[in-house]
Amino acid sequence: MVQELIDLRNCILESRYDDALAIVDELEGMSKQATLRNIGSFLLILLIHLIKNQVEQRLTNSWAASIANSVRGIKKLNLKDNKTSYYINVDEWEPFLEDELEAAIREASREVLEGKLSRVQLSQRVDRGQIILIANKFLYLTYSYSRQELEDAIDEYLSRLPGGEDWNLES
Repeated sequence: MVQELIDLRNCILESRYDDALAIVDELEGMSKQATLRNIGSFLLILLIHLIKNQVEQRLTNSWAASIANSVRGIKKLNLKDNKTSYYINVDEWEPFLEDELEAAIREASREVLEGKLSRVQLSQRVDRGQIILIANKFLYLTYSYSRQELEDAIDEYLSRLPGGEDWNLES
Protein backbone atom coordinates (compact mmCIF):
# COMPACT_ATOMS: atom_id res chain seq x y z
CA MET A 1 0.00 0.00 0.00
CA VAL A 2 2.94 2.33 0.58
CA GLN A 3 3.95 2.04 -3.07
CA GLU A 4 0.42 2.90 -4.17
CA LEU A 5 0.51 6.06 -2.05
CA ILE A 6 3.85 7.08 -3.57
CA ASP A 7 2.48 6.44 -7.05
CA LEU A 8 -0.65 8.44 -6.21
CA ARG A 9 1.41 11.38 -5.03
CA ASN A 10 3.52 11.29 -8.19
CA CYS A 11 0.44 11.12 -10.41
CA ILE A 12 -1.05 14.16 -8.70
CA LEU A 13 2.22 16.12 -8.89
CA GLU A 14 2.51 15.26 -12.58
CA SER A 15 -1.18 16.16 -13.22
CA ARG A 16 -1.98 12.60 -14.34
CA TYR A 17 -5.41 12.63 -12.74
CA ASP A 18 -6.85 9.63 -14.56
CA ASP A 19 -3.94 7.52 -13.29
CA ALA A 20 -4.43 8.98 -9.81
CA LEU A 21 -8.12 8.05 -9.83
CA ALA A 22 -7.24 4.52 -10.92
CA ILE A 23 -4.89 4.24 -7.94
CA VAL A 24 -7.60 5.57 -5.62
CA ASP A 25 -9.97 2.90 -6.97
CA GLU A 26 -7.31 0.24 -6.35
CA LEU A 27 -6.77 1.47 -2.78
CA GLU A 28 -10.52 1.40 -2.14
CA GLY A 29 -10.66 -2.17 -3.41
CA MET A 30 -7.77 -3.17 -1.17
CA SER A 31 -9.48 -1.59 1.82
CA LYS A 32 -12.75 -3.39 1.08
CA GLN A 33 -10.96 -6.73 0.72
CA ALA A 34 -9.20 -6.22 4.05
CA THR A 35 -12.53 -5.43 5.72
CA LEU A 36 -14.17 -8.50 4.17
CA ARG A 37 -11.27 -10.69 5.38
CA ASN A 38 -11.75 -9.36 8.92
CA ILE A 39 -15.49 -9.95 8.73
CA GLY A 40 -14.71 -13.48 7.51
CA SER A 41 -12.57 -14.08 10.59
CA PHE A 42 -15.42 -13.09 12.89
CA LEU A 43 -17.80 -15.19 10.81
CA LEU A 44 -15.54 -18.22 11.18
CA ILE A 45 -15.52 -17.87 14.98
CA LEU A 46 -19.30 -17.43 15.02
CA LEU A 47 -19.78 -20.60 12.97
CA ILE A 48 -17.33 -22.64 15.04
CA HIS A 49 -19.26 -21.89 18.21
CA LEU A 50 -22.63 -22.47 16.60
CA ILE A 51 -21.37 -25.88 15.42
CA LYS A 52 -20.13 -26.74 18.92
CA ASN A 53 -23.48 -25.66 20.34
CA GLN A 54 -25.44 -27.71 17.80
CA VAL A 55 -23.45 -30.92 18.22
CA GLU A 56 -23.01 -30.80 22.00
CA GLN A 57 -26.48 -29.33 22.68
CA ARG A 58 -25.15 -27.00 25.34
CA LEU A 59 -23.98 -23.40 25.67
CA THR A 60 -21.04 -22.32 27.79
CA ASN A 61 -20.21 -18.80 28.91
CA SER A 62 -17.10 -18.94 26.74
CA TRP A 63 -19.05 -19.93 23.63
CA ALA A 64 -21.69 -17.29 24.33
CA ALA A 65 -18.97 -14.66 24.74
CA SER A 66 -17.32 -15.70 21.46
CA ILE A 67 -20.62 -15.58 19.61
CA ALA A 68 -21.46 -12.15 21.05
CA ASN A 69 -17.97 -10.82 20.31
CA SER A 70 -18.22 -12.05 16.72
CA VAL A 71 -21.61 -10.43 16.20
CA ARG A 72 -20.37 -7.13 17.67
CA GLY A 73 -17.22 -7.25 15.55
CA ILE A 74 -19.19 -7.93 12.40
CA LYS A 75 -21.55 -5.05 13.17
CA LYS A 76 -18.64 -2.67 13.66
CA LEU A 77 -16.73 -3.73 10.54
CA ASN A 78 -19.67 -4.13 8.20
CA LEU A 79 -20.95 -0.56 8.53
CA LYS A 80 -19.15 1.69 6.06
CA ASP A 81 -17.63 4.99 7.14
CA ASN A 82 -20.63 6.86 5.76
CA LYS A 83 -22.73 5.11 8.46
CA THR A 84 -25.55 4.54 5.98
CA SER A 85 -24.44 1.53 3.94
CA TYR A 86 -22.81 -1.83 4.48
CA TYR A 87 -20.05 -3.88 2.92
CA ILE A 88 -22.37 -6.90 3.07
CA ASN A 89 -26.09 -6.19 2.86
CA VAL A 90 -28.58 -8.13 4.95
CA ASP A 91 -29.56 -10.42 2.05
CA GLU A 92 -25.99 -11.13 0.87
CA TRP A 93 -24.60 -13.34 3.65
CA GLU A 94 -25.28 -16.77 2.16
CA PRO A 95 -22.10 -17.10 0.05
CA PHE A 96 -19.95 -15.76 2.89
CA LEU A 97 -21.46 -18.26 5.32
CA GLU A 98 -21.05 -21.13 2.90
CA ASP A 99 -17.43 -20.14 2.22
CA GLU A 100 -16.54 -20.21 5.91
CA LEU A 101 -18.61 -23.23 6.96
CA GLU A 102 -16.22 -25.98 5.88
CA ALA A 103 -13.28 -24.24 7.54
CA ALA A 104 -15.41 -23.84 10.67
CA ILE A 105 -16.17 -27.57 10.69
CA ARG A 106 -12.45 -28.34 10.44
CA GLU A 107 -11.63 -25.97 13.31
CA ALA A 108 -14.54 -27.14 15.45
CA SER A 109 -13.52 -30.80 15.06
CA ARG A 110 -10.54 -30.10 17.34
CA GLU A 111 -12.85 -29.05 20.15
CA VAL A 112 -16.27 -30.67 19.75
CA LEU A 113 -16.70 -33.63 22.09
CA GLU A 114 -13.14 -33.08 23.30
CA GLY A 115 -11.72 -33.49 19.79
CA LYS A 116 -12.95 -37.09 19.43
CA LEU A 117 -14.44 -36.53 15.98
CA SER A 118 -12.52 -36.15 12.75
CA ARG A 119 -13.46 -33.39 10.36
CA VAL A 120 -15.33 -35.94 8.24
CA GLN A 121 -17.22 -37.36 11.22
CA LEU A 122 -18.18 -33.92 12.46
CA SER A 123 -19.14 -32.86 8.95
CA GLN A 124 -21.64 -35.72 8.83
CA ARG A 125 -23.24 -34.61 12.10
CA VAL A 126 -23.57 -30.92 11.34
CA ASP A 127 -26.89 -29.68 10.02
CA ARG A 128 -25.44 -27.04 7.68
CA GLY A 129 -28.80 -25.52 6.83
CA GLN A 130 -29.62 -25.02 10.50
CA ILE A 131 -26.20 -23.50 11.24
CA ILE A 132 -26.58 -21.03 8.36
CA LEU A 133 -30.12 -20.18 9.46
CA ILE A 134 -29.01 -19.43 13.03
CA ALA A 135 -25.97 -17.48 11.85
CA ASN A 136 -28.22 -15.42 9.60
CA LYS A 137 -30.47 -14.63 12.56
CA PHE A 138 -27.50 -13.37 14.56
CA LEU A 139 -26.28 -11.35 11.57
CA TYR A 140 -29.75 -9.85 11.11
CA LEU A 141 -29.46 -8.45 14.65
CA THR A 142 -26.57 -6.25 13.47
CA TYR A 143 -28.92 -4.42 11.11
CA SER A 144 -31.86 -4.24 13.50
CA TYR A 145 -30.35 -2.95 16.73
CA SER A 146 -28.14 -0.08 17.79
CA ARG A 147 -24.85 -0.91 19.46
CA GLN A 148 -26.45 -0.23 22.84
CA GLU A 149 -29.46 -2.47 22.17
CA LEU A 150 -27.45 -5.23 20.51
CA GLU A 151 -26.18 -6.80 23.74
CA ASP A 152 -29.68 -7.56 25.02
CA ALA A 153 -30.77 -8.82 21.61
CA ILE A 154 -27.76 -11.17 21.41
CA ASP A 155 -28.40 -12.50 24.93
CA GLU A 156 -32.06 -13.03 24.14
CA TYR A 157 -31.21 -15.01 21.03
CA LEU A 158 -28.45 -16.96 22.82
CA SER A 159 -31.06 -18.10 25.32
CA ARG A 160 -32.95 -19.75 22.40
CA LEU A 161 -30.00 -21.95 21.42
CA PRO A 162 -29.69 -25.53 22.71
CA GLY A 163 -28.61 -25.17 26.33
CA GLY A 164 -29.33 -21.46 26.17
CA GLU A 165 -32.09 -21.53 28.73
CA ASP A 166 -29.74 -23.07 31.30
CA TRP A 167 -26.99 -20.63 30.30
CA ASN A 168 -29.38 -17.71 30.75
CA LEU A 169 -30.31 -18.87 34.25
CA GLU A 170 -26.63 -19.22 35.22
CA SER A 171 -25.42 -15.90 33.82
